[in-house]
This record gives sequence, C-alpha cells and structure tokens, in this order.
Amino acid sequence: MTNSVRLNIQRIDSQQANVQQALAALREKLSPRGDVVSERGRQRTMEVFGSPLSPQQVVEKICLDVRREGLAAVLRYSEKLDGARLTPETVRVSEAEIAAAHRQAAPEFLAAVRRIRDNVLEFQRAILHRDVEIQRPAGVRLGQRYVPLRRAGVCVPGGAAAYPSTLLMTVVPAQAAGVPEIAVVAPPTAFGANNPDVLATCCELGVKEVYRIGGAQAVAALAYGVPGLPPVDKIVGPGNLFVALAKKFVFGEVDIDSIAGPSEVVVIADESTRPDYTAADLLAQAEHAPGASILITWSRQTLEATLAELERQVARLSRCEVTVQSLEDFAALILVRDEDEACAITDSIAPEHLHLATDHAARLLEKIHHAGATFLGNHTPVAVGDYVAGPSHVLPTGGTARWASGLSANDFLRAHSVIAYTAEGLRQVAADVRQLADKEGLTAHRASVDIRLG
Repeated sequence: MTNSVRLNIQRIDSQQANVQQALAALREKLSPRGDVVSERGRQRTMEVFGSPLSPQQVVEKICLDVRREGLAAVLRYSEKLDGARLTPETVRVSEAEIAAAHRQAAPEFLAAVRRIRDNVLEFQRAILHRDVEIQRPAGVRLGQRYVPLRRAGVCVPGGAAAYPSTLLMTVVPAQAAGVPEIAVVAPPTAFGANNPDVLATCCELGVKEVYRIGGAQAVAALAYGVPGLPPVDKIVGPGNLFVALAKKFVFGEVDIDSIAGPSEVVVIADESTRPDYTAADLLAQAEHAPGASILITWSRQTLEATLAELERQVARLSRCEVTVQSLEDFAALILVRDEDEACAITDSIAPEHLHLATDHAARLLEKIHHAGATFLGNHTPVAVGDYVAGPSHVLPTGGTARWASGLSANDFLRAHSVIAYTAEGLRQVAADVRQLADKEGLTAHRASVDIRLG
C-alpha cells in the first residue's frame, strides 16, 4: 500500500472565483432528478426493459406494474434486477430466521444495539409532541391531539454494505411515537434482508415484519400493498436513486420522509482545527461514494494541511478507490475571507451535516440557520450522529435543509384539532361567522349557526 494518494480535488478561492456558481455545479451532479444514467446502467435498463429508459421512467413503470399486478410484479422485478428467485412463501423473512440470527449474533454487538436504542429512545421521547388544550370563556375548549400512525414502512439499504444503524435511526423513532406496526424492506442480498446482523437488530428491536425486497418495487409494495404485505401510511429510510425516485412517485398515496440524495458534509475549520481530524471527517462522507465533502476555511495553512492529510489517510481506507473517485468528483476545498463569509456560504449550501470544528463553534452556530444536523467542536465527529447520539441520521440533503428537518418521532404522529363550543360560546362568535359567511356567499354556513341560536 502506498503512503499517500495524489488527489485532484476542486479548490475554490472566494476572492478569485464565483463560489455560488461552483457549488451549484457540484450540487447539480448530486441531484436526484434522475435524468442522467451511466453506460452500465443504460445497458442494464436495455436488458430488463428493452429500451434505454431514464431512471424516472424505470421507476414509473415498476411502480405502475406493482400497483396493477401486485406481488407478481414484485417477484418479477426482484428476479430481473436483483437476481433473486423469490416465492410468495419466501419473500417474507420468517420469525424463526430472525430469532436464529439473534441467537447467533455476537453478545457485544447486541449490547451495543441495546445501548444505542436506549440513547435514541431517550432523545426521541424527550422531543415528542404533547397534546395541547386551551380554554376560552363560556366553556369553549380548543385542543391539538397527536396520534401515532397505524403502520410505517422502513427501507434499509443492502447493496454495498449492511446497515443496522439505519434500523436504529428509523425504527426506534417510530416506536417512540407509538407506531404499532412497522414493516422493514431490504434487498434480497447478503448485506440486506439476508444479513444476520440486520436480522438480529430487527429481533432486538422487536420488528417481526421483514421482507426480502428492495429498490422501487419495495417502495411500491409498501405504498400500494400486495398479498402478504399490507400498505403502510408512511415510508422512511435511505436508498439509492431508484428508491428516492420511487418515494417521490408514490407520495400522496402515502407519506414519505424525504427524497434523499447522496450524503454530504460541510466542515468549517480555522487555525485551531486539527487537519487530521478534519480529513477524517471529510473521508467519512466521501466513502459513501457518492458523497459530497466540503471544507470551508479562512486559513490557507489549514486548507493545505487538510489536503495533505486527505492524501495520506485515504490510502489506508478499505474503500480507497471509490473514496478517491468521490473526492475528485464531489469534494471542494473553499478558501474564504473570514468566518462571516464562511457562515454565509454554508447557509446557502444548507448541508445535511455541518461540522463546526473550531474553538468558537457555538458562536458560529448563531450565524447559521440551515443545516440538517450540526456537530460542535473537534471531538464531535459526524459518526457519533450516524450511530449513537440519539437524533436520527436520516437528514435532509441537496439543500433541502433550508425548509426540511431530519426524521424524528414527531414525523410518525398525525395532529388533528379538537373544537368544543357551548351554546353561549357559539352566541359570542356568531356575528363574526355571519360576517365571513356573507362575504363569501356561503349561506348554508351562516344558517348552520343561525339554526342553533334561534
């Protein structure tokens, strides 16, 4: 293994280049719009569908076929796309298989799962919405009531790696909200629904519904329901481009958490920041491949030292080759004038993960409004949020942190208002009801009040 790898990472100096234009070009490459497909993907599409469909067209066809044909379409696409020959009897992982995986799991792994579950439960229960009631004169009562969704579907990736953490960060918030039924779907692969650690985690969390399906067909099955898999009310969890586009397609039939793109991090660093720490944080996102890793600093020395650390550390990674490609395609090292410009640029990016790796991180936090999750100080790597802290690691990407929030227990609650008036209370507001009803020409609205007051 070499001591270092020469990296060709995009460098941007805010005094010499249009930072926003450069960042917009970077974001476009990571967009989940689905209008670009690799040559290998194009060939695969031709093999399965007989024509060079775009990812959006592929997803639309799969979802419509599942809605029309049900389980038969799910099984057909599982075989064509995943090479898995499933039957109605084998598409669901049996409870015996789940229990067997749990028995065979390493005790230290299960202990870690329990500790993390407790961390997530504590945080998610603490932020849970509570019912509200206010009282007005004449016996009028107004309330906001929160009830858990009946049934949630969780998508767990399983292409390049196994992700027990995704189960913890999606299932546990749903459980904190009180969702009684949770269905997990994962690809029929060694990293997905056939992975013993994934199944053992399901068992530890009390999840009994696990299905060997992935991709757009899994999303469609959750949304529309198929024999043996009843439809859900909400679909959450990360996935590839096809999963993201499928969630977008079925939204409205069911609720979804987000249309997520590749992982991303912005690290703001200064002279106090350790370059080896910063490089490790940037690599942690880049190894998702694709993953956007952006350093913003007003210290040229810190920028150069971080680049040297990136070149040294990436050579030691098990996913070195794909991480290098991700860095060269989607990373940026941005030199700015001062911390105010760093904060302004970061706010415009609205990153999924924001690491304020400076001695005065709390001061910078006050200047930044848009981020999915923020990590303060040199000893708070993004990995603690990914795995153990408590907030969910399912976060808004692609700039959507300007208006979207990370997944939480509250996303599994449905709010509805409760209104109770007495006769006297109705009499006191009747004139205002009549005013608006007359203005809008809705005479039945007015009459519904008048008939009660005589």
